[in-house]
Amino acid sequence: MNEQKIAILVDSGTDVPPKYREKYGIYWLPLLINYSDRQCRDGIDIQPQEMYDFLPIEIPKTSLPEGGMVEEVFDRIKSDGYERVFAVTISSGLSGTYNMVRMIAEEYEGLNIFVLDSKNISIGSGMLAIRAAQMVNDEGISWEELILRMPRELSKSKVFFCVDTLKYLQKGGRIGLVTAMLGSSLSLKPIISCNESGIYYTAAKAIGRARSIQKVIDLASEFARKAERADLAVMNGAAEIDGNNVRNKVEGTIVNGTVIVTGQIGAALGVHTGPGLIGVGVLQR
Repeated sequence: MNEQKIAILVDSGTDVPPKYREKYGIYWLPLLINYSDRQCRDGIDIQPQEMYDFLPIEIPKTSLPEGGMVEEVFDRIKSDGYERVFAVTISSGLSGTYNMVRMIAEEYEGLNIFVLDSKNISIGSGMLAIRAAQMVNDEGISWEELILRMPRELSKSKVFFCVDTLKYLQKGGRIGLVTAMLGSSLSLKPIISCNESGIYYTAAKAIGRARSIQKVIDLASEFARKAERADLAVMNGAAEIDGNNVRNKVEGTIVNGTVIVTGQIGAALGVHTGPGLIGVGVLQR
């Protein structure tokens, strides 16, 4: 435990790989994945590949963690001896998780809780949570400085991704400002990101998968070059081979960046993007 007794909490839509959760003792609040015959806690009862394998049989729905789950994790944090909680959630423009956690936090007694609306998703949110954990545990900054500095970090984190089809985003109502019409052509692919309000928008378009993946890399490189250095992440959704190839290209292209995260996105996010996602996250440093 750090001297400030600050716990970091994330929801499962805020992708933080297990190695960082273990290193910094980051607490985990799972989103729910709902099938016709069962309810699963993301990352606990179901893993990403299981969800992808079952997609041809049923496309599940997702929902917020139940209020009792939020109170339960706060209880656990308090019993572990922490006095403060810095929670990072996926964008309020894409999920009601932020508002629910914030409202419960306001009524919870015994902990000083700050909830950060990341205005981002997946590793875009996850790298913000990792940065907060580094500030607290590696740099030893104060609680007051943490809640002052982290909101300023929001504009420094960006994720760009492409998908094989928009049907999963459309079905889940997560299409945002991405024009659904783009999905009518199998060859025209949007590169998607989150805007300042935390809503999906089309950052660029490309014809074909290879060009759309390259455009993801180009946009990430352009964003990374705006800073002296950058932390990078390469994520995939049931597309490991493409993910590995993209990592190699990213490492050769973004010379001021260091890849700190690779892997598959969480199951609850994968429900809305489907198989074939490739994403590159950048946190300017």
